[in-house]
Amino acid sequence: MVRHFLRDDDITPAEQARILDLAVAMKSDRYGYRSLEGPQTVAVIFDKTSTRTRVSFSVGITDLGGNPLIIQPGDSQLGDKESVADTARVLERMVSAIVWRTYKQSALDEMADRTTIPVINSLTDDFHPCQLLADLLTIREHRGELAGQTVAFIGDGASNMSHSYLLACATAGMHVRLATPAVYPPAAAVVARAKEIAAQTGGSVTIGSDPNAAATGADVVVTDTWISMGKEDEKAERIRNFSGYRVSPELMAVASTDALFLHCLPAYRGYEVDAEVIDGPQSVIWDEAENRLHAQKALMHFLLTEGK
Repeated sequence: MVRHFLRDDDITPAEQARILDLAVAMKSDRYGYRSLEGPQTVAVIFDKTSTRTRVSFSVGITDLGGNPLIIQPGDSQLGDKESVADTARVLERMVSAIVWRTYKQSALDEMADRTTIPVINSLTDDFHPCQLLADLLTIREHRGELAGQTVAFIGDGASNMSHSYLLACATAGMHVRLATPAVYPPAAAVVARAKEIAAQTGGSVTIGSDPNAAATGADVVVTDTWISMGKEDEKAERIRNFSGYRVSPELMAVASTDALFLHCLPAYRGYEVDAEVIDGPQSVIWDEAENRLHAQKALMHFLLTEGK
């Protein structure tokens, strides 16, 4: 049976831990795993601009012995002259997996429904699960065991990063606290699913509007841009609404004394985070960025060799 990774809860807690174990092993033995030897080709489709996703998947596929086929807007008929379903059927005859960075989660779901090869969500408007594997790997490297750790996400509760933090941290048995303005709540179905998972793993989910309450005693403080791709026309309104949600040195001071700061990048210093924080000693953003490579290699290896 083919396995896809479309959202964070497509893997079980045990599978998440296994992928992170693989990522640790691959980071220490970068060229020791050749699950795409051949070379097999992986289609990497970009409907949105990218730096970390493009580089990490391109390099990761190559490290695994494969060939990354980068498809950008205008390079194919997808979404214009050809349906998602027909594109899926064509690609499965030629490539070993599909990685897609796009807008609608429904399009990604359709791609997975219509193909017999793994489909990986490299970002949609609803979820960013590959980023969370990298973030969890980073937390594990710096803090050890994930279960029982408290993560405070400060910012846009309706964002893909918020949704993925809720699901992935619950899967890891962590306590995730979300602080967001009331006008940007996370999707109710995602919150319900995260709470369902947390009840099984020993984690917890807390949704509120007070950044200080969320950050108090937290082991990890996370934020993301207030103005995601496609939201540029809302910039002025969003800056007003999120004005009290900047991660500042004062906010970090209420977290645990050795709390980590994470940001998936790109970052806008002076908006969602102060320069003193993101460039300070508690920030692990460069480890986090590098870990996209190792986590995604582990994910591809798992889906192609162990997850069937």
